[in-house]
Amino acid sequence: MNNILVVNVNWLGDAVFSTPFFKALKGAYPQARVSCLCVPRVKEVLEHCPYLDKIIVYDERRKHRYPWKKLKLIGYLRRQKFDAAFLLHRSMTRALMLYLAGIPRRIGYGKFQGLLTDPVPMKAEDIHRSDYYLKVLEAYGIKIQDRLCELRLNLEDIQAVDSKLKQAGIPLSENYVVLNTGGNWGLKRWSPDAFIALGRRLSQEFGLKVVFPGAEKDREQCLRMAQAAGPGAVALAGETSLGESLALYKRSVGVISADSGPLHLAHSVGANVVGIFGPTRPEITGLRGPGRVQILFKDVGCNKAPCYHLACTNNVCMQSVTVDDVFQAFRKIYP
Repeated sequence: MNNILVVNVNWLGDAVFSTPFFKALKGAYPQARVSCLCVPRVKEVLEHCPYLDKIIVYDERRKHRYPWKKLKLIGYLRRQKFDAAFLLHRSMTRALMLYLAGIPRRIGYGKFQGLLTDPVPMKAEDIHRSDYYLKVLEAYGIKIQDRLCELRLNLEDIQAVDSKLKQAGIPLSENYVVLNTGGNWGLKRWSPDAFIALGRRLSQEFGLKVVFPGAEKDREQCLRMAQAAGPGAVALAGETSLGESLALYKRSVGVISADSGPLHLAHSVGANVVGIFGPTRPEITGLRGPGRVQILFKDVGCNKAPCYHLACTNNVCMQSVTVDDVFQAFRKIYP
């Protein structure tokens, strides 16, 4: 195979978990051109994957929302003359697009009669998300030698972050810890008050600066938390691109976060991390990067995680993780 398309997944953390797939594919077909069809939210992540040659954006909610726009994209895929396509998750729409694009080999999950030439059977077993994707390659006969999730840094992002940290009062000579307070749904988030207390303690006992990153929508909350955490804390929410965030994580002495995209991004560039898990399970979405890691997960007995019980009112699985629990876990990855 010389021209291969991979239809990727929809979330930041899952995109990180897909990176060993591209590495294994390039290892099996080193001369092949590997392209990826992905949604806009993961494009920036995949731009830092060293095993990808081209990214094709499928904007199913906007640009490609209407059938005639999908047909235009299908026409584009047809003109690329792909030899094969790998589908990493069940999606009848995407499987149909591959079929209509005339790609001769279509490998992936799903029981869509005739749409896939090589359907991969799905078993009712709890496996790590990255292994779930790699099983598509294994079913095709490709052996997996490396399951490490890795992203690359760009020099311009490193330089930009160094400049922004200096402006915030953190020169290269000072160590800092990153406290990521966000999460794509509320039940996965650790308490803001707990993060504030942890920031104070890390600053007081280790003399560390504390950085609160995040998206623009998190800026006000991060500013409040940085103020409450004391003079050694700064907020950079809304001030860094994804690539600059990767550099921010890498230069830190540690990243502390609930199970979220930023946690996996941080570990993928070799940052040492403490991951706080509650309604999700480390066995399924645990860390797979090259850095040191400590995972905190307490089985509180209310539900089998991942529970996805969005109506939960007490969030006891996350509240059961104390500030001291996280502080002691951080001591194991620092210095």
